[in-house]
Amino acid sequence: MALLIETGLSDWMSDGDIVREIKRLRPGMDVRTPDTIGDPADITMIAVVGLNDTHPTQLPNLKLVQKLGAGVETIINNPNLPDRVRVARLKPDAPAQGIAEWFVTYILHRQRNVSFYETAQRKAEWLPKAPGYTPEKTVGVLGLGHIGARSALMLRAIGFNVMGWSRSPKQLDGVTCVHGDAALPDLLGQCDHVCAILPSTPQTIGLFDAEMLAAMKPGSQLLNAGRGDLIDETALISALDKGTLGHAVLDVTSTEPLPSQSPLWAHPNVMITPHVSGWHLGEALGDVAENFQRLTDGKPLLHEVDRARGY
Repeated sequence: MALLIETGLSDWMSDGDIVREIKRLRPGMDVRTPDTIGDPADITMIAVVGLNDTHPTQLPNLKLVQKLGAGVETIINNPNLPDRVRVARLKPDAPAQGIAEWFVTYILHRQRNVSFYETAQRKAEWLPKAPGYTPEKTVGVLGLGHIGARSALMLRAIGFNVMGWSRSPKQLDGVTCVHGDAALPDLLGQCDHVCAILPSTPQTIGLFDAEMLAAMKPGSQLLNAGRGDLIDETALISALDKGTLGHAVLDVTSTEPLPSQSPLWAHPNVMITPHVSGWHLGEALGDVAENFQRLTDGKPLLHEVDRARGY
């Protein structure tokens, strides 16, 4: 039994870096990369950012796909992945902290008129402009899992009025929590900023269509660090052009990398960050090593995904 590490990325942690960290945590563990794979039949677990179409067919004894992150929709929807193969995700603290900081950064960026002053400075203009007053601003957080909860509590600690929305009932100290489809439009109408950290499921794909965007508070800001398919991007641009929505900050898009011809790049009321909000894994590689050991020992896995539900 061996663990294969294959991120498929050139601008993040290398496969070798991850192997070295896992071996530091669990000396003697059989951990391989595509360059050192040996016999593919030895591989019982693979840790990936995204599962390509050939992995399931090239690894005949694969038992577990470990996502090096949270979103698993491209893995569970892979048509070549046999039903017998289990899927697990990571729920580390470090990216939850990073995503919460990302939300805070771009909310305060707008509230403190940062872009306005950058433009004024280039023109050597002294133009005072009143910032938003935090206690009078409401932030909605959509998705109250460990990342959304961390974000909601951080925003509450700063002094915002925070509302949270989820599919099922949740409770967070100091946060007004609502749940269910019927509650979402009303929440959107009250929020100056809306932070989306939802998974990609049949219920969330295209959730922010023209009708849902129209329910948002006029001039409000939509921030998405969940999954790119949450937003109908054509409807988003239309809402921004009409002034229904004031601004959008997108760390994820429906196609990544975002094509150079996408109108989102040049829209004056859109800010794009290239899927960097939850950059660091922190101690999460320990969970990857632990899951390999649990798989080997026949024990319950950490953060196993219900493939039918999608999370």
